Amino acid sequence: MLKLYEDEVSSVRTPSPVPLRPEKTPARATLSPKGERAGVSNFGHLPLEGERAGSPTFHRLFSAFRLLLSAFCLLLPAFCVLSAYAQVETVESPEPTQFLWLSQGRMEGHLALHYSPAGAFSPDSSTLAAVSEEKVVLMASHEGRIQKVLKIHIPDITDLSIHSANYLATNRLLLLGNGVISVKGKGSGGSTPLLAFQWDAMEDQLSGKLDAVGGGGGFGPILYFPQIKTLVLYKASNFDFWDPLSGRGGRLTIPDLTQTPSVMAFSPDGHWVLLAQIAMSSTPDPVVVEAKAHRFVDSLRGHEGTVLSISFSRDSTKVVTSCEDGKLRVFSVPGWKLLETLTGHNGPVHWAEFSPDGKWLVSAGEDRTARVWSVEGGKVQQILEESKDPLLTVAFSPNGEYIAASSEKSVLLWERKAGGSR
Repeated sequence: MLKLYEDEVSSVRTPSPVPLRPEKTPARATLSPKGERAGVSNFGHLPLEGERAGSPTFHRLFSAFRLLLSAFCLLLPAFCVLSAYAQVETVESPEPTQFLWLSQGRMEGHLALHYSPAGAFSPDSSTLAAVSEEKVVLMASHEGRIQKVLKIHIPDITDLSIHSANYLATNRLLLLGNGVISVKGKGSGGSTPLLAFQWDAMEDQLSGKLDAVGGGGGFGPILYFPQIKTLVLYKASNFDFWDPLSGRGGRLTIPDLTQTPSVMAFSPDGHWVLLAQIAMSSTPDPVVVEAKAHRFVDSLRGHEGTVLSISFSRDSTKVVTSCEDGKLRVFSVPGWKLLETLTGHNGPVHWAEFSPDGKWLVSAGEDRTARVWSVEGGKVQQILEESKDPLLTVAFSPNGEYIAASSEKSVLLWERKAGGSR
């Protein structure tokens, strides 16, 4: 990520298909004049009826017969291969498994509300981290129960409000939030800028130092991107990247971008940046930036309302937008062609993301539902209606077996179960 999207995508060579090999044809046994079983190799020693073995006529007939037998043996494997291929071509591929999503419960608090909540899942998907003011609540995914409550305390910071908790590694969380600086003997010292710090979930304590992000002001929205584990700030045509694990940073400059975008997405392969809700823009369609070229190259056309979220698939071959017009749109990458328009939500769709394998989409809407869609064909698979409030963000777990969605005050979790075949 911090190479500023300048690395070329390494090509993946598709292995050549392995040709089908016919089974070895068993040797055909014959009967000798005495009724004994003889192998093919001894067939030439059997005289034909009415001929002596040593006569010229016998030898001519026998030679012709041997030639016909040799030709048959040579052609037999080819017929076997053609037969095998014909069988392969007529076999229909199994239909994809249809899943059933079952509620695993809810808890008070929220996930990230302005960027992807996917980082709330632990790397092994066993735990979901929700935040509530100064606390982080850890839920066991499979059991659907609260397993631990972390009480966040930072020296000299009061009124701490955590915005999101994102797993960087097992038992290691990146917390983002704000608070009030407390000065000894002088009381309040004013509000802090955005604070970023790591928390040890096992020991329930601060790990490392406290970082102030965006000091000096003037930045657009400061967003965290779990797919690339990077915090991104925008100001005056520049995107600044910060990796909280390594502490390293970088910058991407787009000279033609003179207004602040409120919605953005970065492809996992590092080649593309998509921007929407750009101040002063006359169109709702997101623009496409080729990162290596540092310039606009295209747009995602066809939106009839404000675009509220943009998400890439893990393999960077597709992108989905959620829109105020109540629709989701799936586009190809890098052709930027509209592949599917998904309808069904009643009202704005606040968020949408792909499953890790890219076969499914999940969306969250103002209509208080989360919906699971098949990417191939664009059909809704299931409507999850357990929420009592509008859902603002939603994501799959890293293993694809759970879905978590968030309103402003509650977090809901569903688990995937096999539900038969379509």
